[in-house]
Amino acid sequence: MTSTIDDAKDVYSIQSGDTQAPSAGIDAEVARFFAQAPRNEPVVIDDATNIRLRWMVHRRILTVMVITYFAQTLDKGTLNFASIMGILQDTNLHGQQYAWLTTCGYLLWEFPTNRLIQHLPIGKYLGFCIAGWGLVLAMTAVCKNFTGLVIVRTLLGIFETVCQPAFVYLSTMYYTRDEQALVIGSFYSMNGFQQCVGGLIGYGISQIHGQSLKNWQILFTLLGCLTFVWGLFVLWYLPDSPMRATCWSPEDRLLIAERVRKNETGIQNRTFKMYQAWEAFKDPTVWLVTLISFTNALPTGGLGAFSNLILVAFGYTTLQTYLLAIAQGTIIMLFLFSSAYLAKIYNQKLLLAGIYTLPNIAGTIVFICVKTTVHTKIGGVCVPCLLPPQTNCSQRTKQVIASSLVFIAWALGNAIGPQVFRANDAPRYIHAFIAHLVMYGLQLAAIIVLRLRLMRLNVIKRRAQALEPSKANGELEDEHILHRQAFDDLTDYENKDFRYVY
Repeated sequence: MTSTIDDAKDVYSIQSGDTQAPSAGIDAEVARFFAQAPRNEPVVIDDATNIRLRWMVHRRILTVMVITYFAQTLDKGTLNFASIMGILQDTNLHGQQYAWLTTCGYLLWEFPTNRLIQHLPIGKYLGFCIAGWGLVLAMTAVCKNFTGLVIVRTLLGIFETVCQPAFVYLSTMYYTRDEQALVIGSFYSMNGFQQCVGGLIGYGISQIHGQSLKNWQILFTLLGCLTFVWGLFVLWYLPDSPMRATCWSPEDRLLIAERVRKNETGIQNRTFKMYQAWEAFKDPTVWLVTLISFTNALPTGGLGAFSNLILVAFGYTTLQTYLLAIAQGTIIMLFLFSSAYLAKIYNQKLLLAGIYTLPNIAGTIVFICVKTTVHTKIGGVCVPCLLPPQTNCSQRTKQVIASSLVFIAWALGNAIGPQVFRANDAPRYIHAFIAHLVMYGLQLAAIIVLRLRLMRLNVIKRRAQALEPSKANGELEDEHILHRQAFDDLTDYENKDFRYVY
């Protein structure tokens, strides 16, 4: 194949067809895969081949991520829709009990699931967890009280914890860094799409009358069974890695692996390295992204549980509330897709993250200032920030720690978010929206500091290689980086070729 793009990959630390002993840091399976490849020269990929490979990965990997994340967000949203179907009255929920149901499960299982993602075949583990949460979701229909609901919601959170870290892991395994924003934006947009579909499903089920099951029981049973079947499909359909993807030819497997060489984040490494874990804990970049994750999750977690109750308080009917969910979901999808697209075009993820936080601030101020009456009906949407935790973090052990911290912060934010909506503050929940405003302020500050830090780190990286010091975003064409250590499982500090993107 003839290279027509500067995206060509040179193979050094693991030469395709090379029989020499690889670097000690390289995963054994990755080393065997490249050693057995039917080549003994550097691999180059032209434009047409690159596009063909990307669409192959889209059909097999992105399809699973998008549908699975849609199922997860829809399953999480069932409690919100059930709240206006009578679940609060039928299970005798009172005070903060409803809020506690939205906080269970995620927090305790974040690090274990990240470690299991690193160690287990990811396709099998993900499929098992999807099927598990489908069964648990269906079991919600038999709950009669707060205790039963707490048990199933905790189990549901444990199974669903796998989604976001697994998808970030799959994104770094199969996609280049400049593709990851659109990929992650695609499955995150399901936060909006589930509101559109969930609103229609909720309205349709609410029209069923005279049945032995309550409407909310039908909702949980239906979605739980569908999710279980999807989990079984994922077990069969999703490959565990490019090396094990028998759905593709050996030649295409090699090219798909080579496509992500310039990421400098490798494909996989199942060995947990303590010194690199310690580096993650000491890295200010990791903690800044963690703070952004927390400040982003707290408002979305609260509104995700209470948005329908707030809308009802404004005087909307149940039907109008379902229809407004569709409108809210559409806005979320537009914001997420447009932010991902602009991030790819302009390569300015943090700048766009800050800009897209401003509408959230404006909406929150409106909620605080406008009184809740039928004459002041308003709607608000909280849009999550697209900032994948592994984009500026190389080496799998460090990624496990960074991803765990980020998603623990996300889970903590989602856990605290519903708790700031106090029952005695209804229907306006002024204190909750003041807390949201504080979170957005912290988020903006963290985004600014992180951007300045990554600029400085790129200057230091280039100076260490005797290049012209530059704050430029990511890799520059005239640097001619050879990516010799792309699969050596080095951290971003250790790998001199790593460039930070912001």
